[in-house]
Amino acid sequence: MPRRRGVLATAAALGATALAGCSVPAPRRVGPAADPAPGVPIVHTRRAQLMQFAAHPDDDLYFMNPDTQRMLDAGVPLVSVYVTAGEHNGVNRIKGMAETPPDRSAYSSARHQGLRQAYATLLGLDRFTPWQKGVATLRGGRRAEINTLVNGGRRVELIFLNLPMHTPRRYMALPALWNDRALELRTHLSTGSPVDRSDTYDHDQLTDVLVGLLDRYRPTVVQTLDPDPDLQSSSESQRRRDSEQPGYSDHGDHTAVACFSWAALIRWVAEAQKGPGEIPAFVATAFRGYYNRHWPKNLPPQVLKEKAGHLVPYGGDPDWECGNPSGCGDYGVGGDRPLTNHKGWVRATHHRWPGTGPAVVARPDGRLDAYGVLGLRAVRWRETGRGSGLWDDPTDLGGGPLAPALGSATLPDGRVLLFGVRFAAFAGHGGPNKREVVLLEQRSPDGPFLAWQGLGTPERKDDRGRRIGAPVAVTSPDGRVHLFVRNADKGVSTRVRSADGAWSPWRALPGTAEVQDGLAVSLDGEGRTHLYAAGRESVQHWVDGVLRTETLPLSGSTVASADGELYHQPPAAARLLGPAADAGLDGYGEVVAARSAALGTVLLGTDLAGRVAVRAGGRLRTGRRQAVSTALHLGSDRVTVVGLGLDAQPWTWRP
Repeated sequence: MPRRRGVLATAAALGATALAGCSVPAPRRVGPAADPAPGVPIVHTRRAQLMQFAAHPDDDLYFMNPDTQRMLDAGVPLVSVYVTAGEHNGVNRIKGMAETPPDRSAYSSARHQGLRQAYATLLGLDRFTPWQKGVATLRGGRRAEINTLVNGGRRVELIFLNLPMHTPRRYMALPALWNDRALELRTHLSTGSPVDRSDTYDHDQLTDVLVGLLDRYRPTVVQTLDPDPDLQSSSESQRRRDSEQPGYSDHGDHTAVACFSWAALIRWVAEAQKGPGEIPAFVATAFRGYYNRHWPKNLPPQVLKEKAGHLVPYGGDPDWECGNPSGCGDYGVGGDRPLTNHKGWVRATHHRWPGTGPAVVARPDGRLDAYGVLGLRAVRWRETGRGSGLWDDPTDLGGGPLAPALGSATLPDGRVLLFGVRFAAFAGHGGPNKREVVLLEQRSPDGPFLAWQGLGTPERKDDRGRRIGAPVAVTSPDGRVHLFVRNADKGVSTRVRSADGAWSPWRALPGTAEVQDGLAVSLDGEGRTHLYAAGRESVQHWVDGVLRTETLPLSGSTVASADGELYHQPPAAARLLGPAADAGLDGYGEVVAARSAALGTVLLGTDLAGRVAVRAGGRLRTGRRQAVSTALHLGSDRVTVVGLGLDAQPWTWRP
């Protein structure tokens, strides 16, 4: 069949299903496959670099902030890649303005100007600060507009690939490109852009361009949208009001670009393995999108005000004199509209796989081991000396490509179990899209590990299996290991490993209330297993797998538990609450709780500025460092915080 531009008849169906499972035709070619075998060298750039991939101008401002802002504030340079031109229907107006003829090129240009205004303010500059504009040459000779702004040691680069949002037949272009092996898309030209010719992209070429950008900038932190949004049943009218794809709680472009982004990450690692034989050291984070519409909001007023404030210069105003004849922003988003929009997207920031801090374990000689996901693979860092706070280079444990969700449990004899979510298949237009829970078991205490073992998922179909959450686990006094994951129905499923190593089948815990990911599990003084999950109306609580009927409060986001007790933040609030009401740790983000006989309950979180904070012994201490994720370890007489830094390297803080 000859190649052609446009959408085949089959693309209409593919676009209509909007990535329902990303199951697609046979591939034209097969790219390099990631090798899960351990022992591959890991190479560090020794400098922090943030790179984020968005479908539309403003996705980063709505869904990735305040994380992006916190890293910019810490001096980390940013490269932000926008896959579509954001041209939509070409109409840029506020309700009540006079009608103007649609102009897709001008609307795209106005949205790009809005981004320049927003990121200028994020860098502490005037919103109309001039940017350096140029043309970046990409893999395959394709070209993209690149805008650069520097303020002192802080730097932002915006890269516009400018693929169209729609095909000539009005199908959504990016979902069709992900699914259809024969489709080509021609890039859109934005008014005033230094790029003066269009390029074409097919599925593999877009993936290759993203891989090339990753290899050029070699980021230590990568932020994407959600490749596996929740299943969502809505009426057709409600779905259209919420701008969601049929059956899923997000926009089809968000999901498609997230799929391309993760496919590029997987290919980048695979190419590095087969080329220099080294794994690039980076941490990847995915963010929920229109999911925010359906759950309690988690940003406290101070953080929300700051986040929404950066959408004001993006939205701009038709009366501004910004120097861009095509427009001074995306007018429908400016002013107070982010806060008054009924969809409420700006009021929350949710990670797709929350609770992904390092797993920290003490060795027999007192030194610490930290386990995490680096370069989509499990790694181990070892403390160089007891209490030194210094770490050896990471040891590759393989298992990739893994989501950034690593649960852990320690057996009574001291052996470590690690649980991950593996992209068992991510072939895009070439095949299935599948996730599975995987296990890495230590052969002997402080010894080597056995081969990775697949534990499947609670779901029978691949599309449902993609919705599983981050695994959490705990070892009970009788030696059993209890493993929990959020399932496709937004409930909780479990498998139990007996003391002799045999696993039970997956089963769903009782209860019909839907919950968010970010489960919290702990043991009480009697050895009972307590599991908490934040629901739509209240926190849900299971004890030894039995749903409790007590009425618990509503939490805005993830929860924490220690000694069977609950810690949570009410919706849109900074105050952390516990058994004794105010827990004394105000902030935003995920919280970790642990308890020991000597130290009592210790809480780990971040303050409103994103700095690491610890509450112990009635005192609050705030560190100076920021981290992608943090973990808490309680020794006999000391508190140790292990963070994975913005340079993808671990650090230690003993407050």
